Amino acid sequence: MVKFLTALAVAAVALPAIAFAETPAKTGVEEAAPLDGANSFTENQARKRVEDAGYTKVGTMQKDDKGVWRTMAMKDGASVAVAVDFKGNITTTPGKVSQ
Repeated sequence: MVKFLTALAVAAVALPAIAFAETPAKTGVEEAAPLDGANSFTENQARKRVEDAGYTKVGTMQKDDKGVWRTMAMKDGASVAVAVDFKGNITTTPGKVSQ
């Protein structure tokens, strides 16, 4: 009985670790972001997501014809173009806001 309980305890600890190791890590941003789509974020909600992600000096938010909110902001001392898509993915590129 003791051997059975010991084996059960080992299995209970090992199985979740094995399952966790096989789960791919998510980066938080979808690979093709920013994604086109009907964006339900208000300008203030999109701005808050950008600020909460650590950007400062967030400029005026503009929604493009693909439903992506775009602006200029500062991150790590650099000016970057920031985009927030309908899923909330935040992407950046150096330079200016593209339409």
